[in-house]
Amino acid sequence: MSEPTVITSRDNPLLKRLRVMAQDNTAYRKQGQVWLEGDHLCRALLARGHRPAMAVFTDDFWVQAPHDLRDASDRNVTVPRGLMASISGLESPAGVGFVWDLPKATTLEAGQAAVVLDCLQDAGNVGSILRSAAAFGFGQVLALKGTAALWSPKVLRSGMGAHFGLRLVEGLSVGDLAALDVPLLVTSSHQGSFLHKATLPWPCAWVLGHEGQGVSAALDSMATQSVRIAQPGGEESLNVAAAAAICLHASAAEREASI
Repeated sequence: MSEPTVITSRDNPLLKRLRVMAQDNTAYRKQGQVWLEGDHLCRALLARGHRPAMAVFTDDFWVQAPHDLRDASDRNVTVPRGLMASISGLESPAGVGFVWDLPKATTLEAGQAAVVLDCLQDAGNVGSILRSAAAFGFGQVLALKGTAALWSPKVLRSGMGAHFGLRLVEGLSVGDLAALDVPLLVTSSHQGSFLHKATLPWPCAWVLGHEGQGVSAALDSMATQSVRIAQPGGEESLNVAAAAAICLHASAAEREASI
């Protein structure tokens, strides 16, 4: 464990950079780092065997912080709680945050199960879908241009650590998906086979469309299969994150049943 560097000035250059990381949705693309705030996200990173480049503590939390957090990085920093609040994107600032170097840019992996995000724009939905992908064995998430930034602070918080177990690829075009080489499945509220009656291929790629417009015509034309979710209660449609969880679970359950 290294002794912490004590920072007390609001104008410290490091704090200015942390504020940008914590509050700018796309700062990670220039800086190559993300800000992970709070015990849950920090521990999720450690649980996947990663080490942060830096750990930042409030001065009052540092004196009582568990050893796994104090020993997580070779560089520790302490700040007054008021300065942590100036960085934080949370209503109640956490006592600890990590700075983590992002993995090098990745490309999609052919032949592997995937979730394709077609211009989804709500950070909460995107983060929730990442959690479902990780839970149900879809190891990569592929975001087309126009999708919310996958490593933005809000998506990171709603993903609750799922990011660290997934291959994440951003900025793709529809044409890039040809290299995936697995069946594409699209969801619809009004056409296709009912999910509970459908035979689902594995591996496959589930395509999830924009919250209002749905899957684009270009991707719909590429689909191997179109499915819809039975809604006996009569609602017009489901939230895209809820629909994703249902579809990805159906794939995982069918896969397990066939083993």
